[in-house]
Amino acid sequence: MTDGQDRRGLLIILSSPSGAGKSTLARRLNAWDPSILFSVSATTRSPRENEVEGRDYYFVGEEEFRRHVTDGDMLEHAHVFGNFYGSPRKPVERAIAAGKDVLFDIDWQGAQQIRNSPLTTHTLSIFLLPPSMIELRRRLEARGQDDSTTIARRMDKSWDEISHWDGYDFVLVNDDLDETERRLKTIITAARLRRAQQPNLLQHVRELQSEFEDRT
Repeated sequence: MTDGQDRRGLLIILSSPSGAGKSTLARRLNAWDPSILFSVSATTRSPRENEVEGRDYYFVGEEEFRRHVTDGDMLEHAHVFGNFYGSPRKPVERAIAAGKDVLFDIDWQGAQQIRNSPLTTHTLSIFLLPPSMIELRRRLEARGQDDSTTIARRMDKSWDEISHWDGYDFVLVNDDLDETERRLKTIITAARLRRAQQPNLLQHVRELQSEFEDRT
């Protein structure tokens, strides 16, 4: 931590079942405060068209990925559809030390791994619930990105995600996008003022103590 740093950054976890508004709200948070960084994951899958190394993902081989996990260089990791995905630890540590917030769009398993990591003190976890399962399906269908089989699979997985809602610091029902955005901003603004996020508080209290003792 550099001298004079006003605050430490937050590691912000945003989780929800697919279709509950997580990606939209993440973009809105970044528009509200462009200093919020999106966590860039490492993956063993091949780059897709228009994906850029270091912006969309860090593309690594499976042997290298496994070595990073063994060495403790991943905050969280998972095996999904034949490929490994994970969040490199060092870039997040550097951002937090520089007072930058890092936003993670991950599932409950990744969130649990981060909460068990050395960075748990600086972690803020938020879960988004849909107003109803009917509305969740409607939103998935309205996106027009998936066929009926994929939507059914996402709906089947949704309850597995929802069932872990009680492992988060805050839980919001996203029945109104604008109101949910307002609440997210309020939560983040308050969390930035947590004692653990203010590295200069101890020195300030010591100065107050010195003034108190020298008041005569």
